[in-house]
Parts: sequence; structure tokens; C-alpha cells
Amino acid sequence: MRYCDLCVLPDTRPNLVIGDDGVCNACKSHGSKPSIDWRSREEDFAHLVTHAKRQSSRYDCLIPVSGGKDSTWQVVKCLEYGLTPLAVTWRPPARTEVGQRNLENLIRLGVDHIDYTINPKVEARFMLKAFERFGSTAVPMHLAIFNITPAIAARFRIPLVIWGENSAFEYGNTDDAHTGFLMDEAWLNTYGVTHGTKAEDWVDEDLTERDLSAYFAPDADELKAAGTRAIFLGYYFEWDPTKTFEVAKAHGFSNEATGARTGLYDFADIDDDFISIHHWLKWYKFGFTRLSDNLSLEIRNGRIVREEALEILRRAGDQTPHADIEKFCAFAEISKDRFFSIAEKFRNLDIWKKTSDGCWFLPDFIFSDWVWSRSCA
Repeated sequence: MRYCDLCVLPDTRPNLVIGDDGVCNACKSHGSKPSIDWRSREEDFAHLVTHAKRQSSRYDCLIPVSGGKDSTWQVVKCLEYGLTPLAVTWRPPARTEVGQRNLENLIRLGVDHIDYTINPKVEARFMLKAFERFGSTAVPMHLAIFNITPAIAARFRIPLVIWGENSAFEYGNTDDAHTGFLMDEAWLNTYGVTHGTKAEDWVDEDLTERDLSAYFAPDADELKAAGTRAIFLGYYFEWDPTKTFEVAKAHGFSNEATGARTGLYDFADIDDDFISIHHWLKWYKFGFTRLSDNLSLEIRNGRIVREEALEILRRAGDQTPHADIEKFCAFAEISKDRFFSIAEKFRNLDIWKKTSDGCWFLPDFIFSDWVWSRSCA
């Protein structure tokens, strides 16, 4: 493992490359932000809004929302531009009480809303299968989000789908085909977090095509006829998690947290009990945590320096979300022993090694004096 000299991310992070100068592509991408003509991009968005209003007969845009800070920010921004949105939510099977309240607050800002609930028995089987196959509980979530959204847009003939930040740009990709304003099939294939699968790849004797109806992509001809295209709001307006939180808070968003659920931010990932598991699995697969991602953003935004980030990482440990793991095990009807035995299959043995007394450790970890006793078998 090799670490960026500016942030705290290793080169094991997918799509992250550290150059000969010791700096990762994510830091370099962020370094290009000051040169972006944000005023010009805002004007481009205003033209996009005008075009969408001319095309639409009812709703001007569809906004995929969870009720979190980013989706609240998206709704606020679209309402400021006079759009008439339809907000759509894939309802997570472990939605929290604060997540529900924030979603209700978002709706009260002034939008029509669809809360799309999938059969929880299907989701439980699907999440377990995805966990067993790829070490990822979030494949069903992403298939649902990225397919329910365009299907509803096509059905209502909505010209514009407005997503939040473009993760390809924010986390370091340098391919212009993926870092622009448009979310298309090529972007989804690379950044859709589905391990290259589609709904049809999961059909078997346990999950039928009918069971998985919500996860199938809409008909391409239907989308074409509707003239729907999907864009990233973060292309037109500078995206920063603390700034979107401030906007959301000013419009009624509440985190009610006494500390971060996972990572650094106490206002993030608070609407779903299972999302922390998706983030935590980075530890086994790539040797870093959600906290490393968050701290690296804070370094790039100039709010902390690398030395401060390292101290926070040292104090936090690996942030294993034991309570959320227990809730997932109850939902999927498996034991915690089975959960961890499945997770263990996805430990990256290219970076993880074992001591003679059974402790897993990372020989190239960012801390040479890290205490690995918590990783003992």
C-alpha cells in the first residue's frame, strides 16, 4: 500500500492513482476546482432549467432523494430556480426515525413525492446474496436507485433527472468522459456500485424475475421517447459536504446525532441503519475506512491538515458498526458468526497478513505502531 502525500488515502482505493510526485488523482482533481468558471456553469444550469420547462408538460425534473443533507440541498436549489420537481425515494429497509423526519421535512419544502418500497423479504434475500457473492450489501440499493429513478421519469415523461455530486470527479477520476455533467450508461457501468451486474444477473430459483421487477432498467425506447437525461447538480454548483449540510440545516434538516455514525461527519449516513456496513467493508477489501475518505475531503477543502487527520484516524480505530451489523443479521436471518465468516472471504490477502498468533495486520499501514489486537482470530 502506498499513501498520498497530501491526503490519507492509499492506492488500494478503487480508481485512485498516486503519481510519481506522491499526490493522488483525487487531490489533483480537487486542485482544479479554483480554475473552474462556476459563474459560467451556473448560467449553463439556468439555460438547462429553461429548456426543461419548455419540454415538460407537468413535472420539470425528477430528484432522487433520501432525505439526507445532499438531497435536501438538491431540492432547495431546484426550487430556487423555479422548477416543479417530483422527488422519488427508494425506501431503505432499515430507514431510521431521523431519516423519516428529514424526508418529511424535505417534502414540506414544496415537492410531490413518491416513496418506493420494495418487498422486504425480497430485499433481505437479495442483500444476503450480494454480500455472499461480492462482499457488498449495497448492490440491491444501487440497482434500485439507478433503475427506479429513470423508470418513473420515463413514465411521467420528465425531461431531467437531477442527481447530486459526481463521485467520479469528487473522488479522483481524470477521465473527462466520466467527470462532466451527464450521468449515462457508461458512468453507471463504472461508478454504479453494482459490480457490473444487472437485475437479470440475479434471477434464480430463489429470486424470480417478478420478485426483482423494481431492479430492472426501463425500456431504452421508452426513455428515448420521454427525452429524459440525467445530470449532476455538483457539476454546476461546487459540492462540499459541510456546505450542503449548512444549506440543508437552514431549511429544517436535523441530524440529532452525538457523534458520527461512520466516518467523520455526524450529519451523514443517518437515514439508513445498513449503509454503515457498505462503508465498513472497505476495511477488509482495501485497508482503509470511510473516515479516510471524509478526512481526505476535509484536507482538500483546507479545513484540517494531514497531521490532524492522522491523529483522528489513530483515535477512531476501524469503526466496526457492531450495532448495525446485528440489525442486518436479524433482517437477513443469519448469525453474526456467519456474517463475519462471509466478510472474511473478501479480505484482501494482497495487503492483509497474519501474525503467528492469529492477528490480521497491514504491513504497509499508514501507522507503523498500530495496535492490531482487535484483528486477532
